[in-house]
Amino acid sequence: MEDTATQVFNEDRELLFSLVYNMLGVIADTEDVLQETWLSWTSRNRAPDAEPIDSPRAYLVRIAVNRALAHQAAVSRRRETYPGPWLPEPLVSALPGVPAADDAADAAVRAESVSMALLVVLQTLTPLERGVFVLHEVFGYAHTEIAEILGRSPSAIRQLAHRAREHVHARRPRYEPTPHVRRQVTERFLAAALGGDLNALLKILAPEVTMWTDGGGKARGVVGLRPILGRDKVARLLAAVAPDSGKALDIAFRSVNGDPAVLLLADDAPYAVLVLDLTPEGDQVCGIYAVANPDKLSHVD
Repeated sequence: MEDTATQVFNEDRELLFSLVYNMLGVIADTEDVLQETWLSWTSRNRAPDAEPIDSPRAYLVRIAVNRALAHQAAVSRRRETYPGPWLPEPLVSALPGVPAADDAADAAVRAESVSMALLVVLQTLTPLERGVFVLHEVFGYAHTEIAEILGRSPSAIRQLAHRAREHVHARRPRYEPTPHVRRQVTERFLAAALGGDLNALLKILAPEVTMWTDGGGKARGVVGLRPILGRDKVARLLAAVAPDSGKALDIAFRSVNGDPAVLLLADDAPYAVLVLDLTPEGDQVCGIYAVANPDKLSHVD
């Protein structure tokens, strides 16, 4: 019985990891939720008078989602006292076609990934709206299935889904540039920033560009306790600081939350993860996300 329970859980672990991570944006909390789900699952299977479970996957998803909702309050409290902008922990893996270790984070990227930019938008939803959006829009669960998972009526779920979808679509374009375009723009951006080329930066940055730098009060050389808004401010800041700070860094192209991005290394250790968000046309950068908090990079190889 125990071996069977373990096998069933492991078969659904990638799904559970992806689902919970997309709700929380924190890998450690995601692993905590999976551990709690595992304990609940094994306890249920060990009970001598337990009724058979018709759909183990549905049971595991219900437990994991509701545990994730319970964890969201703690995550929100940590964000409120966090020094500077708070960004989700990046899921870093090799680019497609490059061999990589088969760990939980890589498996999650292969399953269902939500981009860094979308995760930032999802932070502005209520916990229930975020849960419903992830279940419906990312994983394709029907409203009736979500109602059973969350213990609410289908009509209430439809209202939550509508509010979440309208909120997200107002802030995120429905069109996503191809990985090839993302890689090209990322390379052009890096060349302009590290070369201190102000004119090139002004061309590649969209007028409404915003730059987030998440250092958690622990990273060296990370600027800005608030997001920096506007093409002129972002371009001048990058042109002033990037050439000097970049001299000691190595650049490695990686997949971050499923999109081509950059891993910056100092003495072969992760220094920062840089993710760009592009305009719907795909030719300009409208969002720059730099995660340099060492705690959020501890799992990056």
